[in-house]
Amino acid sequence: MREFSVNSGFLYALTGAVIIFVLAQSLFFLIKAARRARQLGMQKGVVGKTIASSALFTVAPAVAILLGVITLSSFLGLPLPWLRLSVLGALTYELPAATTTAGVIGIPTGVPVTDPAAFSAIAWVMTLGIIPGILLVLFGLKKIQSGLTSIKRKDEKWSSIFMDSLFMGMVSAFSGLLFADVRLGLPGLIPLAVALVSAVIMGVCGVLIKVCKVKWLEQYALPLSMLGAMAASIPLTALLA
Repeated sequence: MREFSVNSGFLYALTGAVIIFVLAQSLFFLIKAARRARQLGMQKGVVGKTIASSALFTVAPAVAILLGVITLSSFLGLPLPWLRLSVLGALTYELPAATTTAGVIGIPTGVPVTDPAAFSAIAWVMTLGIIPGILLVLFGLKKIQSGLTSIKRKDEKWSSIFMDSLFMGMVSAFSGLLFADVRLGLPGLIPLAVALVSAVIMGVCGVLIKVCKVKWLEQYALPLSMLGAMAASIPLTALLA
């Protein structure tokens, strides 16, 4: 039997086919939008500037996605993370889903997976776990939006508190993965320290955006906090390990 590889040519072919299809869709709608803009009498300079600015502001989120692909590729290879994070998956979901599943089945995240059953299990968890969100948007988005609009009309301050609470709930769920394994003096303290560094960087970016009105930083706050935390992880590992 042929040995399993997370970077096999077959997986690259499947991933490439899906991504080419998605890129073709993007190109199709770009052409349709440009034609529609001409029909509406919009100036070519305005259309070109809009396309250029939109392309520019996709670079920042793409940096964060690239970091996620690199992180996951250490044990899942390049095709699966590339497919997940470039088409459907979100960085805040794919990383915890993959690493948590790997931890449950006892697969190290520092070396490529060699067991096809383990690879399949991780891929299924990543896939099935995100489907409820798609179905919720498909069938419940209109009702959710009308409910949020109703709350905002009745009390805008409570609406803001409600949305912030939902966000903090999500952050708390992910933070639990860090605190669960923390033991003073053990390597489990390292992820917590790196997370705190990332939070500090994000806090500084927030101050610059809100107080100093550095609006362009909004698109770069996430990748900057991730890159800064990754850079800080090197001295922190040497200090705490």
